[in-house]
Amino acid sequence: MPRPALDPIDRQLIALLREDARAPTAVLARKLKLSRTTVQSRMERLQRQRVIAGYTISVPDELEASLVRAHVLITLVPKQSAAIEQALRKIPELRVLHSVSGPFDLIAIVAATSIGELDALIDRIGALDGVERTTSAIVLSTRIDR
Repeated sequence: MPRPALDPIDRQLIALLREDARAPTAVLARKLKLSRTTVQSRMERLQRQRVIAGYTISVPDELEASLVRAHVLITLVPKQSAAIEQALRKIPELRVLHSVSGPFDLIAIVAATSIGELDALIDRIGALDGVERTTSAIVLSTRIDR
């Protein structure tokens, strides 16, 4: 699919939605100095073009900081990537999944409420059919977060 061209108003709209994805259309329209129907039609077009692929939530820092996070490096049995991805999508503690080059096939970023839960989560990932090996690294602190 060709990459859609975004005009300056589209970019401003996207920036506003990044700040607050639940902002009412009327508020967005007022900030952009456009009519509500114009903003609504732009949002619908951006969704059709998959520029906006969804809306998300932001968890307060104090809640997220209480979780134990880890990066789980996953090596797969050949040709099992799609099935493993489907299984991993069902794990709510999984925050991000990257496909990578190098000695590992995937890197999963996970979060759990305790070391015990993290241990069980990593065991669950390792037990998935098609996972050959996992290696994990617990995040001790975040030095830079952009």
